[in-house]
Amino acid sequence: MNKVAEELEQFWRSRLLKDEPEQVQRERDEIINWLLGEDSAKLEELTPDRLAIAQQGMDYRYRILRQRYLGANPTKAYRNLINRLGSIVMLRNKIRTWVALSRDRQRAVNDVLQEVIQEMLNSDRYIQAQITWISQCTKNETLRNSLLLTSLEEYCLRPIRNQPLLVYRFVNYLRRTQRGGMTQVPQTEIIRLISEEVNLEESDSAVSLLDSRAIAEYQAGQTSQDKQGLRLRVQREFETHLAEKVGSEAVEWLRLYLQGRSQEAIAQSLNLPIKQVYRLREKIGYHAVRVFAMKGNPELVANWLEITPKEHNLGLTPKQWEIFWQGLTPTQRQIVEQMKVGKSLDAIAQALNWKKSQLMGEWSQLYLVAQELRSEGTGG
Repeated sequence: MNKVAEELEQFWRSRLLKDEPEQVQRERDEIINWLLGEDSAKLEELTPDRLAIAQQGMDYRYRILRQRYLGANPTKAYRNLINRLGSIVMLRNKIRTWVALSRDRQRAVNDVLQEVIQEMLNSDRYIQAQITWISQCTKNETLRNSLLLTSLEEYCLRPIRNQPLLVYRFVNYLRRTQRGGMTQVPQTEIIRLISEEVNLEESDSAVSLLDSRAIAEYQAGQTSQDKQGLRLRVQREFETHLAEKVGSEAVEWLRLYLQGRSQEAIAQSLNLPIKQVYRLREKIGYHAVRVFAMKGNPELVANWLEITPKEHNLGLTPKQWEIFWQGLTPTQRQIVEQMKVGKSLDAIAQALNWKKSQLMGEWSQLYLVAQELRSEGTGG
């Protein structure tokens, strides 16, 4: 084993011993092996920034494992997965809309979600590879199920064009069920996960073009290591800024938010009233756009906070957006329109014959107006 892998193994051995002292040593070693990945030798070739990203991914998967799956019986662990994935508002709304328009209107969201997951287990190449790797890591069936459920959650929540990958899987599922109708999920038992063998040769032919496209899009984003390195550096700088200007709770909020947590889940983790969490979000948004972004990467931070004009309409509801739009001057509307089509701040400033600092000042004012409208909408 190379030096980097040895150091990481030692780190995780110490952490697992501290976090799970009652666990059998063999199981701890199996979890460490799973975290380091199938080819740990590649860790030696990574630059410091890329290694930091890899470590961040290990930590994320480990926290998912401990929070919802490790030590839980199979029924409870599976229920935890369904509840977590079912909490994705975008996906839940899509499923409800489709069920309402289908012939079988009695189906619950969780029933449809289970079918999508079962389809992924049967046909998704990445999940198939994970099943094989996990089976090599441990022969303990309970631990194998826990590791697979963790891999499923992490994979389903990976972002593609600001949407979880699972949303693409649901769209893919719809294309088939529109022709063949919904299958029936067994009502008396949970879906069998890793206890049965999967025939790779048979399942390969079932992988659809949309599956391949979604995976390719995600992998393209992941292989852009320069961009990932930039994101990590900006995150660290922003955390330092928040710690100095807002406080440690703001740093914790940002980290939880970047894990995909909802405001309600963040409030529970931080043990804060929901209104206080919304106010904290607005304060962080203010610093992101009005202060930190002036000297950093405004588009990146705005995308993190889901306040981009292009993808998120500045975080406004349709009614709030209408009010916002009506209050803009012609020049402000031009700025917003250019941002909504993806123009960079440099390009917009050049088109207006402005200095970038002048444009940032105007953009900050627009953001503050949007923030006030959002605050009114949350009651805080």
